[in-house]
Amino acid sequence: MLSKKSKYAIKALTCLAKKYESKTLLKIATISEEEKIPKKFLEAILVELRNNGLLHSKLGANGGYYLAKHPKEIHLSTVIRLSGGPIAMLPCVSLNFYEPCEECENEKTCGLSDVMRTVREATIKILSTTSIEDLILKESELNTFIGKN
Repeated sequence: MLSKKSKYAIKALTCLAKKYESKTLLKIATISEEEKIPKKFLEAILVELRNNGLLHSKLGANGGYYLAKHPKEIHLSTVIRLSGGPIAMLPCVSLNFYEPCEECENEKTCGLSDVMRTVREATIKILSTTSIEDLILKESELNTFIGKN
């Protein structure tokens, strides 16, 4: 399951990406309000994303956050990993957060582990090719489809 931190990071990046072309700086309070993310939690997430090169920030009255990369260059797999979330559904098949499963006697012969490894690979493929820009386009398509535009 996607962690709340990862979900909030994606939502914050999507919010910033919508302002990418206009070069608008967004304050934490604005992102927090628009995306309904607790401000203190958002502050920590934005600092982490900035420290990992996805965001830039400017101090002062006219300051705020902005994307360091084009939205099409920021992939969901990167955001999830940076925000501390494993992609695999089981720890025994995780690439970055591996832990042996307590219940499993032998990972090499575990059918569930084998299936979850396949799921992980498919998930990584999708998340590694889906960008923040793709989410914005999908959102627009869905809004058009259900008649909100």
